[in-house]
Amino acid sequence: MDTSFDMFIETEVPENELIISRTNLSGVITYANETFARISGYDVDELVGKPHSVVRHPDMPKSVFKDLWDTLALGKNWQGVVKNRRSDNGYYWVHADISGVYKDGKLIEYKSLRSPVDRETKIKMQNHYDALRKTEEKNSRVVLYLTDEQLEAIAKVI
Repeated sequence: MDTSFDMFIETEVPENELIISRTNLSGVITYANETFARISGYDVDELVGKPHSVVRHPDMPKSVFKDLWDTLALGKNWQGVVKNRRSDNGYYWVHADISGVYKDGKLIEYKSLRSPVDRETKIKMQNHYDALRKTEEKNSRVVLYLTDEQLEAIAKVI
Protein backbone atom coordinates (compact mmCIF):
# COMPACT_ATOMS: atom_id res chain seq x y z
CA MET A 1 0.00 0.00 0.00
CA ASP A 2 1.43 3.36 -1.08
CA THR A 3 1.53 5.86 1.76
CA SER A 4 3.54 8.57 -0.01
CA PHE A 5 2.24 12.09 0.04
CA ASP A 6 3.16 13.16 -3.50
CA MET A 7 -0.56 13.55 -4.18
CA PHE A 8 -0.58 16.57 -1.85
CA ILE A 9 2.20 18.46 -3.65
CA GLU A 10 0.94 21.28 -5.86
CA THR A 11 2.80 22.61 -8.86
CA GLU A 12 2.06 26.27 -9.49
CA VAL A 13 1.35 27.38 -13.05
CA PRO A 14 3.55 30.44 -13.76
CA GLU A 15 1.67 33.72 -14.26
CA ASN A 16 3.43 34.55 -17.52
CA GLU A 17 2.95 31.22 -19.31
CA LEU A 18 0.08 29.42 -21.04
CA ILE A 19 -0.40 25.69 -21.17
CA ILE A 20 -1.42 24.84 -24.72
CA SER A 21 -2.60 21.59 -26.24
CA ARG A 22 -4.65 20.33 -29.15
CA THR A 23 -6.59 17.09 -29.39
CA ASN A 24 -8.35 15.21 -32.10
CA LEU A 25 -12.14 14.98 -31.90
CA SER A 26 -11.84 11.97 -29.57
CA GLY A 27 -9.70 13.83 -27.05
CA VAL A 28 -6.33 12.30 -27.98
CA ILE A 29 -3.49 14.82 -27.68
CA THR A 30 -2.02 15.85 -31.04
CA TYR A 31 0.08 18.79 -29.75
CA ALA A 32 1.44 19.76 -26.33
CA ASN A 33 3.66 22.76 -25.66
CA GLU A 34 6.72 22.59 -23.41
CA THR A 35 4.87 24.37 -20.60
CA PHE A 36 2.20 21.65 -20.57
CA ALA A 37 4.90 18.98 -20.45
CA ARG A 38 6.86 20.70 -17.68
CA ILE A 39 3.83 21.46 -15.47
CA SER A 40 2.30 17.99 -15.92
CA GLY A 41 5.61 16.18 -15.34
CA TYR A 42 5.62 14.46 -18.72
CA ASP A 43 7.78 14.86 -21.80
CA VAL A 44 5.99 16.23 -24.88
CA ASP A 45 6.52 12.86 -26.60
CA GLU A 46 4.80 11.10 -23.69
CA LEU A 47 1.73 13.33 -24.01
CA VAL A 48 1.21 13.25 -27.77
CA GLY A 49 -0.92 10.25 -28.70
CA LYS A 50 -2.37 9.84 -25.21
CA PRO A 51 -5.94 10.72 -24.27
CA HIS A 52 -6.09 14.11 -22.56
CA SER A 53 -7.60 12.30 -19.58
CA VAL A 54 -4.05 11.17 -18.74
CA VAL A 55 -3.95 14.31 -16.58
CA ARG A 56 -7.45 13.92 -15.11
CA HIS A 57 -7.32 14.22 -11.33
CA PRO A 58 -9.61 11.91 -9.31
CA ASP A 59 -10.93 14.97 -7.46
CA MET A 60 -12.63 16.13 -10.67
CA PRO A 61 -16.31 15.15 -10.88
CA LYS A 62 -17.35 13.28 -14.02
CA SER A 63 -20.16 15.79 -14.54
CA VAL A 64 -17.64 18.57 -15.26
CA PHE A 65 -16.26 16.63 -18.22
CA LYS A 66 -19.76 15.69 -19.40
CA ASP A 67 -20.59 19.40 -19.43
CA LEU A 68 -17.33 20.12 -21.29
CA TRP A 69 -18.05 17.56 -24.02
CA ASP A 70 -21.75 18.51 -24.26
CA THR A 71 -20.80 22.18 -24.66
CA LEU A 72 -18.20 21.42 -27.34
CA ALA A 73 -20.72 19.20 -29.17
CA LEU A 74 -22.98 22.26 -29.47
CA GLY A 75 -20.14 24.11 -31.21
CA LYS A 76 -19.58 26.39 -28.22
CA ASN A 77 -16.43 27.21 -26.25
CA TRP A 78 -16.10 25.75 -22.76
CA GLN A 79 -14.40 27.55 -19.89
CA GLY A 80 -13.82 26.32 -16.39
CA VAL A 81 -11.43 25.62 -13.56
CA VAL A 82 -9.80 22.19 -13.63
CA LYS A 83 -7.58 20.31 -11.20
CA ASN A 84 -5.14 18.11 -13.13
CA ARG A 85 -2.90 15.27 -11.98
CA ARG A 86 0.82 15.29 -12.69
CA SER A 87 2.80 12.21 -13.70
CA ASP A 88 4.16 12.00 -10.13
CA ASN A 89 0.58 12.12 -8.71
CA GLY A 90 0.98 15.73 -7.62
CA TYR A 91 -1.49 18.24 -9.04
CA TYR A 92 -1.96 21.66 -10.60
CA TRP A 93 -4.95 23.95 -11.10
CA VAL A 94 -5.76 25.74 -14.35
CA HIS A 95 -8.42 27.90 -15.89
CA ALA A 96 -9.16 26.13 -19.17
CA ASP A 97 -10.57 27.71 -22.32
CA ILE A 98 -11.39 24.99 -24.85
CA SER A 99 -12.72 25.57 -28.35
CA GLY A 100 -13.07 23.93 -31.71
CA VAL A 101 -10.59 24.41 -34.54
CA TYR A 102 -12.21 24.65 -37.95
CA LYS A 103 -10.84 24.23 -41.46
CA ASP A 104 -13.04 25.18 -44.41
CA GLY A 105 -15.97 25.38 -41.98
CA LYS A 106 -15.45 21.84 -40.69
CA LEU A 107 -14.50 21.00 -37.10
CA ILE A 108 -11.14 19.21 -37.22
CA GLU A 109 -9.80 19.35 -33.64
CA TYR A 110 -9.96 21.09 -30.27
CA LYS A 111 -7.51 23.51 -28.73
CA SER A 112 -7.09 24.24 -25.06
CA LEU A 113 -5.43 27.28 -23.52
CA ARG A 114 -4.86 27.01 -19.78
CA SER A 115 -3.76 29.70 -17.37
CA PRO A 116 -3.10 30.02 -13.62
CA VAL A 117 -5.81 30.09 -10.95
CA ASP A 118 -5.66 32.20 -7.78
CA ARG A 119 -5.67 30.59 -4.33
CA GLU A 120 -9.20 31.69 -3.40
CA THR A 121 -10.63 30.16 -6.58
CA LYS A 122 -8.74 26.89 -5.97
CA ILE A 123 -10.25 26.62 -2.48
CA LYS A 124 -13.74 27.48 -3.73
CA MET A 125 -13.53 24.98 -6.60
CA GLN A 126 -12.05 22.18 -4.46
CA ASN A 127 -14.99 22.55 -2.06
CA HIS A 128 -17.46 22.69 -4.96
CA TYR A 129 -15.99 19.62 -6.64
CA ASP A 130 -15.92 17.69 -3.35
CA ALA A 131 -19.64 18.45 -2.91
CA LEU A 132 -20.43 17.43 -6.51
CA ARG A 133 -18.58 14.12 -6.17
CA LYS A 134 -20.34 13.38 -2.88
CA THR A 135 -23.77 14.12 -4.38
CA GLU A 136 -23.31 12.69 -7.88
CA GLU A 137 -20.81 9.88 -7.43
CA LYS A 138 -21.33 9.03 -3.75
CA ASN A 139 -17.62 9.29 -2.93
CA SER A 140 -15.56 11.54 -0.71
CA ARG A 141 -11.93 12.54 -0.46
CA VAL A 142 -10.52 11.66 2.96
CA VAL A 143 -7.20 12.24 4.70
CA LEU A 144 -6.81 9.93 7.64
CA TYR A 145 -4.00 9.18 10.06
CA LEU A 146 -3.69 5.56 11.16
CA THR A 147 -1.35 3.57 13.31
CA ASP A 148 0.84 1.07 11.46
CA GLU A 149 -1.31 -1.74 12.85
CA GLN A 150 -4.52 -0.13 11.53
CA LEU A 151 -2.93 0.41 8.13
CA GLU A 152 -1.78 -3.22 7.95
CA ALA A 153 -5.28 -4.43 8.90
CA ILE A 154 -6.88 -2.29 6.18
CA ALA A 155 -4.31 -3.43 3.61
CA LYS A 156 -5.30 -7.04 4.27
CA VAL A 157 -8.96 -6.23 3.57
CA ILE A 158 -8.49 -4.20 0.40
